[in-house]
Amino acid sequence: MNKRIGILTGGGDCPGLNAVIRAAVKSAILNYQFEVYGIQFGFDGLLHQKMVPLTLESIRGILPKGGTLLRTTNRGNPFKYPRDDGTGFEDRSAEFVENFRNLGLDGLLVIGGDGTLKIAAALGDMGVPVVGVPKTIDNDLLSTDFTFGFMTAVATATDAVDRLHTTAESHNRVMILEVMGRNSGWIALYAGIAGGADIILIPEIDYDPAEIVKTIEERRMQGSEFDIIVVAEGARRRGGEEVYVHKESKRLGGVAYQVAADIQQKIDLEIRVTVLGHVQRGGSPIAFDRLLATRYGKAAMDLVARGEYGCMTALHSGEIVAVPIHSAVSGLKLVDPSGELVRTALGLGIAFGDGK
Repeated sequence: MNKRIGILTGGGDCPGLNAVIRAAVKSAILNYQFEVYGIQFGFDGLLHQKMVPLTLESIRGILPKGGTLLRTTNRGNPFKYPRDDGTGFEDRSAEFVENFRNLGLDGLLVIGGDGTLKIAAALGDMGVPVVGVPKTIDNDLLSTDFTFGFMTAVATATDAVDRLHTTAESHNRVMILEVMGRNSGWIALYAGIAGGADIILIPEIDYDPAEIVKTIEERRMQGSEFDIIVVAEGARRRGGEEVYVHKESKRLGGVAYQVAADIQQKIDLEIRVTVLGHVQRGGSPIAFDRLLATRYGKAAMDLVARGEYGCMTALHSGEIVAVPIHSAVSGLKLVDPSGELVRTALGLGIAFGDGK
């Protein structure tokens, strides 16, 4: 009997999700004659049994499209599900497992980042046959060199840096660009180096406003009349805390305005802030992410066919391999403050606001 495989996308949207879905469905049907079903709105979809068949026809044309054909949410955690009366949360994981079995599914492909794959690992411990695919623009998942979606976000952020250069130079301004990344500085670091930023602020290196001002003043003495600062949303002042748009939900954002306010007190220069926001998540994936997502999708279905559940596809030195999901979510992959990328930036005269 042919296997029935479910696919869901959890957490935030990300360029390349549709490429994974397309590759997984094509591989399942063409190579293994599996039946494939899409679970809509992440884990929430199985709790409410929102499932649609995925066919070669239904995935036609989705490779270059951003977003996800299946829709997604980051609020459907079956282990911590909001009560209908709004009085808190409840554990509905047993109901999830029961629905999975009642729908006759033989395996579940979960495409997501750290939070989504932690849920997948826990469901795997409850007996759900799960295979993971690493998705996040933050690139903060352990056990893989890159997550798909990251390079597209970097390309978008780099383009923003390029555009800010022209207006900064025209007005002799300090331009501050805030990018995403949660508690890791990968997007800021890659885009900052690629875009020729002068200062990069990342969560892994606490910054001192006085050191930022010192760098700007030194650049003025050397004849540079404008400055580009790229700041990751999770960056922190030395001895300070992260800046949240909404403290209760711990949604990061707004640190660029804090940086601007701090340095404006010490220098008489025009400062402008741009918060790039969700534009980093949207749009068509670049070729790198389309290819990586395609490789991940095909490899994930191969794992299903071999019955290698509890694993996640990963990129290791150019090859797609399988790693335990539990290993991938055992911590966050952060920028090494003394690693090669930071050393490269320092060697190019880029400052990190720490005085080093």
